Amino acid sequence: MTTCERCGREVMATITSMFNTETICVDRCKPAERAHPLYEEARRHEGEAVARGDHNFPGIGLPPELRGGGWR
Repeated sequence: MTTCERCGREVMATITSMFNTETICVDRCKPAERAHPLYEEARRHEGEAVARGDHNFPGIGLPPELRGGGWR
């Protein structure tokens, strides 16, 4: 088990956030992230960074309403 950096829960599976470098849970925080209106913009910026060779892109920043696993 590992801990979600965003909501603090103990979870079995994690993924890196599209907005920043947090490791987040796939069952609560990732779906909340995908539902956020800025998600597609965050994806686009990350894709552009990777295309430029930047594999350490820090993201566009976490929207405040997603802190703690919020939003829906």
